[in-house]
Amino acid sequence: MKVVLQEFLSLDGVSQGPGSPDEDTSDGFTRGGWFVPHLDEAFERVAAGWLGRADAFLFGRRTYENFARDWPEMTDHPSADILNGSPKYVASRTLTEAGWDPTTILSGDVPAQVAELKRQPGREIQIHGSARLGQSLLAAGLVDEIRLAIAPVVVGSGRRLFPDGGTPVGLRLLDHETTPSGIAVYVYESTGLPEYGTYGAGA
Repeated sequence: MKVVLQEFLSLDGVSQGPGSPDEDTSDGFTRGGWFVPHLDEAFERVAAGWLGRADAFLFGRRTYENFARDWPEMTDHPSADILNGSPKYVASRTLTEAGWDPTTILSGDVPAQVAELKRQPGREIQIHGSARLGQSLLAAGLVDEIRLAIAPVVVGSGRRLFPDGGTPVGLRLLDHETTPSGIAVYVYESTGLPEYGTYGAGA
């Protein structure tokens, strides 16, 4: 399977708490819900198309707990069957049981376990949110594709998907579009380490 990282971002790179004010208030974050005002039907179609490619899902603990609380109750949502019925994996050092079936808890050497999942047959194992998990798998060279939905807003504070000191990653643009509400969608393929050069006369 291909590992795909899907993230909502602000223009200043914040990935924390896009969906509601109380989604993730860790470290005193008070500006959650910044993505919601920009949702439109065009992006809903894009997101549904991505979801339809998934054969499994991979979460960090916090995102998993939010999804596990909400999605079993959303049985009338068109994506509910995919999310509720597909295999799910949650990376956590603290969870000992997971009630959102079918779920497998990954502890210990998570990158090694994800590498093993990649060798299994299937299309995509998708990471939704879970920025810290995404960062660790990017550092391990295990992310094949990155899908970013960038909202036209500067949040000004909050946890970022690509923090200072993060692992450098080369990317190749596969697709892009902008929705009527201004969400910029970019799809990238990971290409390993970035290339570097010098700009000058004759370049």
